[in-house]
This record gives sequence, structure tokens and C-alpha cells, in this order.
Amino acid sequence: MTPLLARLRDHLARRRLFAGGGTAVVAVSGGPDSVALLDLLHALAPELGLSLVVAHADHGMRADSGTVGQAVAALARRYGLPFELGELRLGPDATETVARRARYAWLAEVQRRRAARYLVTAHHRDDQVETILLRLLRGSAPAGLAGMPARARGGLVRPLLAFTRDDLVEHVAARGLAVHDDPTNRDPKHLRSWVRTVLLPLVCARLGARAREDLARAGRAAALERRAWDRVLRYLPDLELRLHEDGFDVARGGLAGYDNALAVAVLRAAARRAGLVLGPRRARQLVRLAQRSSGRRQALGGGWAAEVAFDRLRVRCRTREGREVGEVWEVVEVVAGNTGGRARFGTFRVEWSAEPAPAHVARGDWTTWIAGGAWEVRPLRPGDSLVPLGGVGHRPVRRLLMEARVSRSDRAQYPIVARGQTILWVPGVCRSAADLPRPGTPAVRVDVTKHGEPQADRRA
Repeated sequence: MTPLLARLRDHLARRRLFAGGGTAVVAVSGGPDSVALLDLLHALAPELGLSLVVAHADHGMRADSGTVGQAVAALARRYGLPFELGELRLGPDATETVARRARYAWLAEVQRRRAARYLVTAHHRDDQVETILLRLLRGSAPAGLAGMPARARGGLVRPLLAFTRDDLVEHVAARGLAVHDDPTNRDPKHLRSWVRTVLLPLVCARLGARAREDLARAGRAAALERRAWDRVLRYLPDLELRLHEDGFDVARGGLAGYDNALAVAVLRAAARRAGLVLGPRRARQLVRLAQRSSGRRQALGGGWAAEVAFDRLRVRCRTREGREVGEVWEVVEVVAGNTGGRARFGTFRVEWSAEPAPAHVARGDWTTWIAGGAWEVRPLRPGDSLVPLGGVGHRPVRRLLMEARVSRSDRAQYPIVARGQTILWVPGVCRSAADLPRPGTPAVRVDVTKHGEPQADRRA
């Protein structure tokens, strides 16, 4: 066992970075960092309960990039591991940012396809120091100076942050492993390479070799502060923070009780919990938005948007559902005689089956019964109205949704059950008097639920 392997084993046991077994996609560029990562994880995989998949992204930015992919494929065969090659074809003019985004998008696709619990990268302590310095130069807030976490959303794990580049180079040399030296890592035209090859050496020449450790220590202090703010959220019951798959929301009244500085810090901490990096300027805008009337909205970029929804401030990302904010869901058509089935309508699940009509049908339930014949589930349309069960006169569906405290952004994607121009049912809100089957007669039972919830209504 090499010295680095023993140190990594102790580090993983102490930090519990792989808390449970499963499939792990290992990103391998072919450089000494990622080759060392693969070699180390291959040795530890049995005791960690990991099944490794080697993934190499060929950016197509250099003429010889294909040979690097072949070398990584050969390394995977040496270890007897499955191999994934992504040919991104970005061209020689692609920037660092474009390459990184394309690489992570492809790696995420591999992770989904392989049903992998982890995505593992070879970032090390020198990378961390460069990241902290870059963020400082760009004016990052304290939370950003924490650098890269060892564990991140989506199963991303960086197990080598405690070790230096020299540690990894020494390991691959001792193991006699072939590696690829990418010259772009030393090309100062790329910002990170300039920091690595020009700026950091100048800083160390003036301040001494401890300058790197001082930057790393500053990052650890910022990480402790960020972690403290994350934990503070547990002790603010008046904030009523609620985390969802697509974002978070907080109580406007609780937020208004804090001064601006505290409100900004709390919102930024809540956003981090939901996977959104919210800068101080954006957070101040959200504090002001929370003071406005219900229905007000603000785009935050990257598919994220904020909305004042009655007594809540909601921040959501529609792209997690594969759609942008405001996109209309497809109509679900059920033909006559189709008495059983299921379908998805946006974030809702619709199921129907043949069942005799009961003696009583609730007006505002998430289950109803429909007399035979074709019907459909569709989004809200202008002018939609219905006669409520047990009521008199037509009521606009938009008004009914508002009274049920369905937020403005959700109304356009709310499921409406209709037959032709007649609204039969607004699930969880109002059953109409139309096409109500007589008790005991053949009918179709329809159930609507929100994905992952016992019932669709998050407010119940």
C-alpha cells in the first residue's frame, strides 16, 4: 500500500464521503490527478462498496485529443472497468467555461444513464487554492471563498481536496502509470492557468511558500462560516423554510422581521440549501420583492425565478423538470371506453379506473368520479368557468385557483379536467355539477396527486 493510499483511506473513513455503496462515475481526463484518483479508488472500491465507471470527456479542442481518450480506455480495461467516452467536438476556440459546462452536462448524463449514486472528480488542494484566489479576485462574498465542497448536490464527491498536486504526481510515478500532460494547463491565455503559472508563483515569491496554506486556511474559515449559516436556518421557526425538489420558499412575515443584512444572509443560506448560488445583490432584490404584493415575480437567471405567493416568497427552478418557467404542459386525452390508465401532467400524476359512483362526491377533493365518455386533462384557458357542485352560477376558474392560494406562476400549469368546453373538475379546488354520475352507476374514478407526495395539495 502506497503512503497516499493509506492517507486517503483514513481521510475517507473520517469524512465519510462515501457513506454508502453504489455506482460511482469517475471523471478521468488522463492527467496525473485523475489517473491517481482512479488508481486509488480502484484499490479501495471493494471496502467502500463502490462499482466504478470510468468516464472521459474528449472536448475536441486539440488535434491529438482522441489519443488521450484511447489511453484512458486502455487504463479502464487494465482495471476491468466499464468505460464511457464523450466526444464533445467543441473546437479549438472553446473557452474554459464552455468546456467545463459541456463536460459536466455530459458527465451528469452518464450518471443518470448508469443510475450512479456518485460522480467523482480529482480536484485537489492546489485546485482549491486557485479557486479561492479566483473568487477573491472576482469579488466573491464570504460563502464563495469557502471554495469547492468535498460533497455537493447530485452526488458529486471530491475526495482528494486534502492532498496536493505533488502528492498525486508522486503516486502515479511510484505506480508506473502513464499520464497525459495537457499543455493547456500551462497556457496563460486561460484565466485559471494564468493564476496557476503566473500569479500564484509571484505571490509565493513575495510572501513565501506559506501563502498557499494561508489561502487554504482562509477557505476553511469561510467554509465554517457558511456551514454555520446553514445550521442557523434550523433555529428560525418564524422563517418557516420549506425545501422542495425545485427550490424553496419562506414566510414573508418572518423575513420582514429581520434587518436587511440578516435577511440577505438568511436568503443566501436558504438558496444554497436548494442548490442556487445567490449573490448579495440578488438577495437584496429578493428582500425588496418580498415586500411587494402577491403575484409579483422576478427572474434570477439559469431557469430560476422568484415569486411573491400570498404570505410566502417562493424561489423555484423550472428547468429541473426539463421545462422553462411558463411552459404549458401537454394535454392528456382519455377516449370514451378507456376506463383505466395513468398519465403525467407536468408535476402531477393522473390515474383513472372503472368504479361505481359513490353516494357522495366531495366538492374540493383530489378524487372524483366522471360519467362515461371522452374527457381530457389540460391547462387553464382564458375564460374557463364552471358551476360549482352545490352552487349557483358560473365561477371563473382563475378566481377559484386564487382563492385556493395557488400561486400565479402555478395557475398556468394546473390540471383542469374537461369534456369539450365544459369544465368538470379542478382537482383539490372545485368539482363542477356537470356530468356527475348517479350513485351506484358505472363511472370512472379519477385521482390526481403531486409527484412524490401522498396528495397533490402542498398546502394541506
